[in-house]
Amino acid sequence: MDIRITFCGAAGNVTGSRYLVEANGQAIFIDCGLFQEWKFKQRNWEATGVPATEATAVLLTHGHLDHCGLLPRLVQQGFGGSVYCTEATADIAAIVMADAAHIQEEDARFKAKRHRREGRRGRGPVEPLYTTADAEQARRLLRPCGFDEQVAVGPGISARFVSAGHILGAASIELRIRQGEEERLLLFSGDVGSWDMPILEDPVAPRAADYLWVESTYGDRDHDQEEPVAEQLARIINDTCDAGGNLLIPSFAVERAQDLLYHLSGLLHAGRIPPVKVYLDSPMAIRVTDVFRRNEKLFDADAREMLRRGDHPCDFPGLTLCRTRRESKAINEEDAGERRGGGGQATKVIIAGSGMCTAGRIKHHLAHYIDRPETTLLFVGYQASGTLGRRLLNGEKQVRLFGRERRVRARVEALHGLSAHADRGALLRWLSALETPPRHIFVTHGEADAADAFAQSIRERWGHAVSRPDHLDQVVLD
Repeated sequence: MDIRITFCGAAGNVTGSRYLVEANGQAIFIDCGLFQEWKFKQRNWEATGVPATEATAVLLTHGHLDHCGLLPRLVQQGFGGSVYCTEATADIAAIVMADAAHIQEEDARFKAKRHRREGRRGRGPVEPLYTTADAEQARRLLRPCGFDEQVAVGPGISARFVSAGHILGAASIELRIRQGEEERLLLFSGDVGSWDMPILEDPVAPRAADYLWVESTYGDRDHDQEEPVAEQLARIINDTCDAGGNLLIPSFAVERAQDLLYHLSGLLHAGRIPPVKVYLDSPMAIRVTDVFRRNEKLFDADAREMLRRGDHPCDFPGLTLCRTRRESKAINEEDAGERRGGGGQATKVIIAGSGMCTAGRIKHHLAHYIDRPETTLLFVGYQASGTLGRRLLNGEKQVRLFGRERRVRARVEALHGLSAHADRGALLRWLSALETPPRHIFVTHGEADAADAFAQSIRERWGHAVSRPDHLDQVVLD
């Protein structure tokens, strides 16, 4: 067998997921993700693996930015092959890439303006990593496939997408490569979800693989959860109502926002919280929620039962979708009107991006409410080091928003248990379904310490051959 693998991303870190598979004269990328961590962002500009014009296909595990967000750059550099993914992933990836392109263009304009202001001449024009036109061209290359469908990718190469339970449409990818009388089965986990998560079916664990790539985002820990998510959320909302304040939730647009709507719907229909007003103030999250509505066949039994009763997991009385800036501004203007009129203020739940408070509409709501002690700020996802979200979560009492220093009087909470990534125990459960030992397991998509710890867990439990590759490592599969 002659199969070469290059680890182009998500090796020793958790973003920029991309593997290059070279076999049978084909050059196939598994994922094509954006590096989001600041110290690795330069890698987005670097050519990796093979020239884009020589790549023959891309297979996407799912539609998160760190798995599909570099595809427009590949297209810009000359890639014109097919991009295979599930139907829901195609819809979500199109939204994510368009949004990322807009941000790239805005960042380039802002940087060029700053250079002119600071008199930095001779640096040349500031170019975005890619444009909205590149993202649109990438969208046109998407080829939606069904789960469990065998897809011919190249001579002697086929792929199958198997549900990974991470986000809507997320898949692990089985890649079968035949050379002469020999065949090898390569399995790329993508991001694996947990069991018993809202809306989605559980992950489908693998039965066999000759070579296996497994993520390790939480490979060194388990999600300790003393209180169910619904219980935590009900307590926080009721406490905020009792205080006469509003609940601000910075949220990621893909899956996290929809999970929150699911829990809010259940709590409201069960009468466990008052009939609060809920605002989904994120055009991107609204578009992703529309994708959920078009893919109800992927819902789990509990979500389908809600539909049968006439209740949608992502909709309920009192939910307002804010698509425009005017609608977003009206949320806070309504609050100001109630205060001027002397009326009692009803608690509002405001779900807005970005999830780490680095940009987006949540910053405007923070500026409006963060100095009020009756306000609750609820974090529902990971807050990276250095972000405004991490600083607020760490207890900073003063932050700068829109050029002004703001005192932090709001109560800050964190909701545990909504992670879309499997923890160590769930990842081991996923691997335990293997009926025969793989020839080798590659532990990827995790910080080095987490990946090393998970590799050791695999060795101790099963004695499998396992390694943790570094960026741009290459292996030839024998």
